[in-house]
Amino acid sequence: MTNSKDSSSPDGVDYEDPKRPLMRALRLGSWALVVLTIISLIVWGSIRDLPGIWGVLIGAAIGGGFVLATVISVLATSNTSPSTTLAVVLGGWLLKILVLLLLLAWLRTMSFYDATALGVTTIAALVVVLATEVWGIITTRVTYVS
Repeated sequence: MTNSKDSSSPDGVDYEDPKRPLMRALRLGSWALVVLTIISLIVWGSIRDLPGIWGVLIGAAIGGGFVLATVISVLATSNTSPSTTLAVVLGGWLLKILVLLLLLAWLRTMSFYDATALGVTTIAALVVVLATEVWGIITTRVTYVS
């Protein structure tokens, strides 16, 4: 029988760690982004050659990076006050929007990538990574009462 103060399971998992759902979301979201990127590279690379590959790489970086950066910022501030976490997350969103606008303005002048591959991959990365993170969080086993 386990001690009531010991929150670890027999396999050593700490169910009282508040970072556990976010760590799982980050891990699963990252793997989902890798799988999506590989599939998109195969599809768009065969359809549009090198410009399609560039479009996929840029789109995966934009879409996946945008969502994963939020989880990273929440994890980085998890030991601080809620107001600090809020300020970092909101400031991070503003920074990400600014960087995105500058990047898209710069990309508009370039012709080395396929715009359709970039758009489809960006939207797919946003949806897939966010859905995977949500699934990872809601299926994580945690302690609800102490």
